[in-house]
Amino acid sequence: MSRSVSISEMADAIMEGLTEYADLATEDVKKSVKKAGNTVRKEIQEHAPKNSGTYSKSWSVNNTKETANSLEVTVYSRNRYQLAHLLEFGHTKRGGGRVSGKAHIAPAEELGMKQLESDIEKALKG
Repeated sequence: MSRSVSISEMADAIMEGLTEYADLATEDVKKSVKKAGNTVRKEIQEHAPKNSGTYSKSWSVNNTKETANSLEVTVYSRNRYQLAHLLEFGHTKRGGGRVSGKAHIAPAEELGMKQLESDIEKALKG
């Protein structure tokens, strides 16, 4: 898809090409961010401590901020957010002693970041 342009039109032609590439790249990056957010949610649900199951089922993904060029998602616990840090890092018991934490949020976040990086690299190369 080459075309002939004069030197005076070259800057406009280059900007047009870069704008088209940026639009395509933005679309791919947004898809990758959504996919990574869902992966983090699923990983947290799979590895969360389960007593009754309501804590692990409470995790959700929300589009926090979206502009034409960016997307920000938040993975959060809808109604059991008070337990998240206690279960992740542990806590002291009422009568003394300590309950050890079970890391389930940090490993999911790390996996999501790695997936996001690889998905963006694949999208921009392909």
